[in-house]
Amino acid sequence: MSTKLELLAAQLKLALGAHLSKIDMALGEICIECKADNFIAVCTKLRDHAELKFEQLIDLCGVDYSDYKDGAGFDGGQGARYAVVLQLLSVSLNQRVRLRVFAQDEDFPMLPTLVDTWPVANWYEREAFDLFGIMFENHPDLRRILTDYGFVGHPFRKDFPMIGNVEMRYDPEQQRVIYQPVSIDMRNNVPRVIRDEGTHG
Repeated sequence: MSTKLELLAAQLKLALGAHLSKIDMALGEICIECKADNFIAVCTKLRDHAELKFEQLIDLCGVDYSDYKDGAGFDGGQGARYAVVLQLLSVSLNQRVRLRVFAQDEDFPMLPTLVDTWPVANWYEREAFDLFGIMFENHPDLRRILTDYGFVGHPFRKDFPMIGNVEMRYDPEQQRVIYQPVSIDMRNNVPRVIRDEGTHG
């Protein structure tokens, strides 16, 4: 591990203290984790601390860990299913960090919004809401961004059917777009491979 990464890890531990629940260093990157209750405090400290200065939120995405390592979840088997992962960049100090936080309620996953901390979080949070159903408390305009407003469900959840629930088509008689139950038959999408072991020269 490089000296720069070791120094950043030490600064993160010093600045975040008890708010930091986990820190991992692998493949030249640092990933930290905090509890949902400390999410805003940790993000504010990451942005404002003189030795960290993570001014830019590069990405924010949702993750469904329901099938991760036999359902144990990435949080060490605590049972949390949904997480939000942030990629942060310090332009002034030329350093990066990844922050992960788990929503505690699987039935209604919710975290505080980061729009006041990094305004660019607005559309990222809308995407995490649309695709994973993760709610962001106090978000100024939390609505779907990729799927249609009438879409039912959240398509990136692991329990969402691959063919969906409804399909949309144009009806020439009604002269408008209509929704109807999916008419596609379930099928195996894995190609069948046939090998003749006796043909190798």
